[in-house]
Amino acid sequence: DGKEVHGERGESVLKVALQHGIRIPHLCYHEAVKPYGACRLCLVEVTRESHGRKRTQLTTSCNYPVLEGIDVVTTSEKILKNRRMVLELLMARVPGSPQLEALGAEYGAKTGRFKPSDKECILCGLCVSVCRDVVGVDALGFMGRGAFKDVRPPFGEPSKECIGCAACVMACPVDCIKMEESPTRRRIVRWGRDLPMKVCESCGYPFAPTFQLMHFAKLIGTKLGDYALCQDCRK
Repeated sequence: DGKEVHGERGESVLKVALQHGIRIPHLCYHEAVKPYGACRLCLVEVTRESHGRKRTQLTTSCNYPVLEGIDVVTTSEKILKNRRMVLELLMARVPGSPQLEALGAEYGAKTGRFKPSDKECILCGLCVSVCRDVVGVDALGFMGRGAFKDVRPPFGEPSKECIGCAACVMACPVDCIKMEESPTRRRIVRWGRDLPMKVCESCGYPFAPTFQLMHFAKLIGTKLGDYALCQDCRK
């Protein structure tokens, strides 16, 4: 956009733009995981000189690498037209999503062009990546193809690998992975996973799913008994 910025090798155009206060809309991007480029909302125009000739392409900025001398436009009529199309498709896939409707209003995307579905998930893959790459559990994955593609635990049944950490709930950009809690249980609604909560032996506060603490204990070589107290009581 005419502003000179600097980034490090290996960073993406989107990451550098956000670091410099340049807003590019996105849904499937998160710094903690490798960019997937699924939602297509972070489109930009990149002009790069190669063999003495300049070439401009429309591309997703979340997985386009920082390169010396490239010129990036984040807002143009072509970009806005494509963003509106992406948003209209997403809004038809997940009707009534507050997050998508807010973006749609911002970019002038309207409903009605595409037949609405009854889906809740935009297939961004963030929950899959966070579960696998950050939590290290790998309890989720893509199932099916084309119009039947979905994100589910293996075989579509509650995964015994799920530790109830709720990282997928927090990562979901359209809030379709619900969580319910009681004094003794935590339920990840979308996956049908229901797990007991560990109750602090001092104050009685249920502070974490027992399976999550077992996972941590295994990772760092401690015992489950080491997690008898909540964070406040441990102080």
